[in-house]
Amino acid sequence: MSNSAQPAGRLAPLNSGSPQNEVTLGVIYALLAYSVWGLMPLYWRTVSWVPAEQIVAHRVVWSVLVLALLLAWFGRFNDLRRVLGDFKLLRWLVVSAALISLNWLVFIWAVSNEQLLQASLGYFINPLLNIVLGVALLQERLRPWQWVAVGLAALGVLWQVVALGTIPWVSLLLAFSFGFYGLIRKVAPVDGLLGLSAETLLLAPVAVVFLLWADPQGAVMLSQGSGGVVLLAQAGLITALPLLWFANAARRLRYATLGFFQYLAPTGHLLLGLWFGEVFTLMHGLSFGLIWLALFIYTVDMTRAYPR
Repeated sequence: MSNSAQPAGRLAPLNSGSPQNEVTLGVIYALLAYSVWGLMPLYWRTVSWVPAEQIVAHRVVWSVLVLALLLAWFGRFNDLRRVLGDFKLLRWLVVSAALISLNWLVFIWAVSNEQLLQASLGYFINPLLNIVLGVALLQERLRPWQWVAVGLAALGVLWQVVALGTIPWVSLLLAFSFGFYGLIRKVAPVDGLLGLSAETLLLAPVAVVFLLWADPQGAVMLSQGSGGVVLLAQAGLITALPLLWFANAARRLRYATLGFFQYLAPTGHLLLGLWFGEVFTLMHGLSFGLIWLALFIYTVDMTRAYPR
């Protein structure tokens, strides 16, 4: 998108600096987002007295409040109104909102049900899925070693199905929901703050109605006293800020390049899962090993192609 002045009534340009500065900003945003996501299971375990579906609803409600403050701070309410009035764009944001809410629900369920290792596998798969999506939908081209990496990742998933006798549905749901979410947020002509604000506003009525139905007296939220309410309220910051950073990173970096930074979050999940005492067998190790080998091959190949 051009950085030239835009006519009145259109959204402000997404990129305002030199290409090199934009890439640097993208790297910073990606590091912030994935570092916080890697440690996020620690937070979800502290609010584990709340059912997973109610936590998702609280994430939406509190995120609306946090994003409203950010919109006020940056003076962007008029821009948000233009986004909400663009029905073609809004259709895409409805889809991205549905995808991210599904991703939240599956991940929180995984943390609460000792499936964090499966969640980490999903996010290890996600960078390689991004490669496939970039080729299939964004006309990005891959070199031979990158295809080898994709094949090894697929073999790693297939190994779990055959050796463990189960489909890693947690891993696959997380990988595909976030992969398509990131794809939509990359190509949608809206910046991180406005896109995320529109998504949460679209989800907010559903979240509020669900909370009124599931916990009409607020008994679950109030069961831990005022400290519990404050803890739940922090879901707004923990939700909004990393997603905002991710959306800004996706606008500035090649979609496949995001795969490099995505190693941070699942590594954190894996280490936390082991710390929490989840079972990690040799069969799991072989599956993870194939995917780690795929990530190593892809990273080396990308580093050689783009040494800077």
